[in-house]
Order: sequence, then structure tokens, then C-alpha cells
Amino acid sequence: MNNKIKIYLPLIIAIAIAFGIFLGASLNYQKKTLTFFGGSPQEKKIKRLIDYIQYEYVDEVDTDSLLDGTIKNMLSKLDPHSVYIPAQEHENIAETMNGKFVGIGVQFTIHKDSLTVIKVLDNGPSQKAGLKAGDRILIANNDTLYGKEINNDYIFKTLKGEPNTEVDLLVYRKSENRNIPFTITRGDVPIQSVDAYYMINKDLGYIKINKFAATTYDEFKIALDSLIDKGMTKLVLDLRQNPGGYLQVATQIIDEFLEDDKLIVFTKNKRDKIDNTFATSKGDFEDGHVFVLINGASASASEIVAGALQDNDKGTIVGRRSFGKGLVQQEMDLGDGSAVRLTVSRYYTPTGRSIQKPYDNKGNNRYFNEFEERFEHGELMSADSIKVNDTLKFTTPKGKIVYGGGGIIPDIFVAIDTTRFFSNFYFRKMNNFVFDYSDIHRKEFENWNFDKFNADFDKDDVIYNSYLKSLPEKLIKVHGIEDQNLKMYLKALFAQQIFDANAYYRIINNNDKMIDKVIELDKEGYPIAQ
Repeated sequence: MNNKIKIYLPLIIAIAIAFGIFLGASLNYQKKTLTFFGGSPQEKKIKRLIDYIQYEYVDEVDTDSLLDGTIKNMLSKLDPHSVYIPAQEHENIAETMNGKFVGIGVQFTIHKDSLTVIKVLDNGPSQKAGLKAGDRILIANNDTLYGKEINNDYIFKTLKGEPNTEVDLLVYRKSENRNIPFTITRGDVPIQSVDAYYMINKDLGYIKINKFAATTYDEFKIALDSLIDKGMTKLVLDLRQNPGGYLQVATQIIDEFLEDDKLIVFTKNKRDKIDNTFATSKGDFEDGHVFVLINGASASASEIVAGALQDNDKGTIVGRRSFGKGLVQQEMDLGDGSAVRLTVSRYYTPTGRSIQKPYDNKGNNRYFNEFEERFEHGELMSADSIKVNDTLKFTTPKGKIVYGGGGIIPDIFVAIDTTRFFSNFYFRKMNNFVFDYSDIHRKEFENWNFDKFNADFDKDDVIYNSYLKSLPEKLIKVHGIEDQNLKMYLKALFAQQIFDANAYYRIINNNDKMIDKVIELDKEGYPIAQ
């Protein structure tokens, strides 16, 4: 770095922090006109400094990049969840949380230098045009997409676009050994947040949610109504690995379980303004029981769901202590396509507890990577190792003791299953193997239904042994990977390739300790009526 830049950088950062104070004051719930460089002396000072750097500084400086870096540094001094979203990332994040984007409606992989369709989404533009799984997209709008290094960002940029615009494709169909031209009209493509839903047994249903996006409640309601129609009286709501999302969507889902006027959650801002959210009378599963599955990666909106049900004596929380995020962010536009997500309040469960774990402004690595610390302390193996703060003890209406101060502690603890851990190397090899095998035997699988697949798949271990042969022999001997869990994952990945994510979870959940525990509790008649 140029010595002059080193000398002036602290000054630039210091003045930018002053700019941040102005920015933070402007970005709140009150309706104000956001002007970065208006008439106040502080704003004029910052504008003058940027002008000096841009027009007078000895070297060329990217002031946009400098300002981006300063904003990131400034927000890192606040809390771990106040973040800056650059303009180039904002669109992708927004699409994920909106639950849809405009594209052609395929899942793809880059396989042997070819853009290969893994799955054609139901009722999407590509299915209507006639694309099939296994098709290789060679050319899109005269842009060659094979035989060269391409990444996902480049592909998305090529295949995504404005609604009702057309993209011309040339596709190689391996099963017919010919090239086929397609013209596909781009349209809305859903990003699913409900991964799976099905009946575990005659009265116990299962729904897995991976995030709380704008479309999650609608997806959840379809799943819930479908399972109720099939006789569900108890539900397993799987929120493991769910990092959260929109607070309002989480409260909509909770409302399906709680009776009218039950407190769901309340938030409090820096001016001690409290906003309460209560259940309404519209819930369709108020008479059923909910088992909520959580782990250390269940955060934010997931913890709001678990806390509301636990504090209202409605649900049974099963698993391990959740992440511990009790802060609420509001996204605020910065006018150039970028945005900040600024923490504007704290949320509290119905008993009044905050589940935010401690943090400082000395770096977020430890905060976000607490898993290893919890593992070392033994709390992933034993409930007795979970540290609680007796000064943060609360009591539910029926007398159950719950704690604040660092995540939701489950009612029923289930230790981590270390036998299900495998190296990423094996999973990468397994995914490639599954695709290659399915691609060759696609016609054989076309007439299978899930029940036939579940009963008959690879009974003689031919496919499994073929997979093992694809691995380096030395690694097999070192890691000793020949076990039932590996066979289960192989079967689950084939189910996903042949059917969908729902089929994947129906396989993978057959040997799941948390779900096994729920089934055990269900057989014992839990929860006992009070």
C-alpha cells in the first residue's frame, strides 16, 4: 500500500465513523428524508473530504470501495448482526428472501465442463418448453456454455432476466444423442423454503422449513392443511439449520398453533417502545401438539417459534440448545443499490426472556463459530453440560422453568449423532457418482414410484459397491467408511435425484435420533394431559 494512503487511512476512517453516526440516526423507524450530504456542518465536512480525496489526492483512489470498506468496519463495531450489503450482492439476497426469481426454472450442475440440468421444476418455463433432466445446455443466446471455465454467477446472469423475455437454447439430449433447439420464455421461479412434508405414521406429521422468507407461510399452510387432511394430530416441525428470516412470517406460522390473544413475541427498541404480537383466532392446529426440532444452527425467527410455543406450554422443544440470536434487524436502502441491515430492537419471548447470547465488538469469529466450544464443553453430548444463568430464570403458565441469556434450551435433550459426520470429500464424490449413475440409468428409474424405490433400491448392494470402487482404496482403509449411514446417504441422494427433496428427507429421517425420540414420546402418549 502506498505510504501516503497508510498515513491518511486512519483519518478517513475516523471521519467516516462520524458519517456513520449520522447514517445510524437517519435510518430508524421515523419517516425522514435520507440525505447523505445535506446542509449540516458534519455532512458538508464529509462531502468535502471525499471531494479532496477524489480530485486532489496524489493517487487514484476508488472512493466507492473506500466508503464500502469503512461502512463494513463501522457496522462491525456495533453488533454481529448489523451488516452492510453491497449492491452487487443485494439482488441475490433479496431474491432468496422474496422466495422467487425470474429465470427458466431448472436446477443445474457444471458436470465435466458442461452445464447439465439436474431437475426441471414443476410448472416452470423449462418444463412447459419440454426440457428434461440430463439435458446439456450447450448455447444460450449464442453464448457457448460448454468446454470452458464457467461459474454459477455467469450462468445465472445468462439464464436469468426480465419477466416474459425469451432465451434461445441449444440442448444436447444424451438419451436421444441429438441437439435440440428451445426458445424459453422466462418467468417466476420459486425458491422453496419448505423442504419436505409427509406423514411419519397415521397421526404424526413432519414439516421441514429451511428459512422464513416472504413465501414461507403460504408454503407452510399448504403443507399443514395437506397433513391435517391426512389425519395429523401431532406435528414434528423441523427447524434445524434454519437461520431465521422475517419476523412477521414466523409469527404467522406460530398463529396456526396458539389460541386467540396468546402473546407470541414482543420487541423493545432503544426508546423502550414495546410492540406486542398476539395470536388471532384463525389457527388451524390449535388443538394439535407440536414437537419443534432445534440445534445450534437454529437462530432468530426459528428461536421465536420455539420460544413462543415453549413459553405458552404449547409445544415440546426437542434437540439441543439453539444459536442465541435475540436481535431484530431492519433493512434500509442506501440509495445506490446497497443496503444495511441495522439492529433496531431486541425481541423477547412471552415469559419476558431475551435469548441473545453475549457478544462484543472484538470480532465475530468466535460468536458465529461457537459450535466447537459447545462441543468441547460437552453440551452437545449431555444436557447437564449446558450452562444456565439462574438470574435469568422464567416460569411458564403451567410452571415449567425456562432460561434466557443464550438460546432456547430444549425440553427434551437429544445428543448429537457423531456417526453421521462424513468428510466433504465423500459427499462430493457421492454426488458426482449419483448423477453419473442416474444419467446412465435414467430410463430404468422413470417408472419407479417412491414406495417401490424405498422398498427395492439396491437390495444387493451393487450400486453401493460400485460407489466404493470409485473411491481411492487407501482412503477407504484409513477412514473405514463401509457402514449403514453411508448406504443411507447414498439412497437418499438417489431419491433426491429421481424424485425430489421430499423423498430425500423421507429416507434420511429414517435414522434420525431426534425424530426417533419424538416417535418414542408419541408412542408413550406424550405430552401427558394436565
